[in-house]
Amino acid sequence: MRHSGLGISSFIISTAIGVLMFLLFVIAGVLETSTPGGMDENSVEAMLVGLFLIAFLLMDLVALGLGVGGLFQRDRRKVFAVLGVVFSVGTVAITLLFLLIGMMA
Repeated sequence: MRHSGLGISSFIISTAIGVLMFLLFVIAGVLETSTPGGMDENSVEAMLVGLFLIAFLLMDLVALGLGVGGLFQRDRRKVFAVLGVVFSVGTVAITLLFLLIGMMA
């Protein structure tokens, strides 16, 4: 049996988005700590961080959809589809947890 093409693309996208999301959080942390008094909410940097966060979350939802589609393909291996779904759900959950913690602080 061959691997699912949808599963492979889901795995690649979710892995890439996970790495990019981590880098985005590092960049946001550096911007927050390097600015006296914290980052201004109306600054261009804050808006770019928010824009990239939304774009990455949407791409992660695309990866989740591809992974679910890969799970329903017949006569295909489902390893990469399962990994793509797990990584996508994990990335979305961790991101939403970080956002919740940030809003509470």
